[in-house]
Amino acid sequence: MITTITTAIPMLMKTNEPPGNGQDFSTEADAASEVTVSGSTGMSESEAAALYRLMTWLSPSFPVGAFSYSSGIEWAVEAGDITDATSLRQWLTSMLVDGAGICDSIFLAHTHRAAAAGDDALLAEAAELASAFVTSRERHLETTAQGRAFIEIARTAWNSGPLDRLIASCEAAIVYPVAVGLVSTAHDIPLAPTVHAFLHAVTSNWISAGARLVPLGQTDSQRLLAQLEPVVSATAKRALAASLDDLGSATFRADLASMRHETQYTRLFRS
Repeated sequence: MITTITTAIPMLMKTNEPPGNGQDFSTEADAASEVTVSGSTGMSESEAAALYRLMTWLSPSFPVGAFSYSSGIEWAVEAGDITDATSLRQWLTSMLVDGAGICDSIFLAHTHRAAAAGDDALLAEAAELASAFVTSRERHLETTAQGRAFIEIARTAWNSGPLDRLIASCEAAIVYPVAVGLVSTAHDIPLAPTVHAFLHAVTSNWISAGARLVPLGQTDSQRLLAQLEPVVSATAKRALAASLDDLGSATFRADLASMRHETQYTRLFRS
């Protein structure tokens, strides 16, 4: 007797526009083909497309201008708050746990959920609050410029019908985490991997800025990213479980750094 064991691979990621021929799996034959792809590679076509897009959109090479901003780190180095890899790690840990990291992740999560549920009122509220929550003029310029660039480039390369309607529901300026939430929802990319990828991208950019300013070598930068992995994971977990009432920041020194950067005598970065 031959016993057949079928392993079911959960759909961790999906997208509404799979690559290739772009056909929908509307028949049993199509569905069987999808299962075959999943069983042979460990990932279905729709999962692979979602992963590809998420990695592209939140890659350092995606042209949103992130390399131009330091989120106040430039002033922190100038003031002597950040002098080496250890002090940079401590600074970024605070930013993730008690500052922009956790707050932006919460805004992303609520934007994603509101957009997925078609709740335009909640979506507009989250977008407005996210824009108002930014603490300084330069940080507001940073996050709105990146948000605008993120949407325009993603929309040009991966056109999605629902995205325009979602954008129209946001009455305030669209900041970066809200933009990521809108685009990922429009392409049916699940929330959890989106939040993790977003935090990884933000943390990587902060480290890149610190590496150029301190300066740090490439190995130290990668070691720092590895050390922050559990912090990023814990921050993502908190953000996914948080409500808008849980929003709050306690990184006063970082907020002051972003304000004082506006009048800093010599600057490499725009924030």
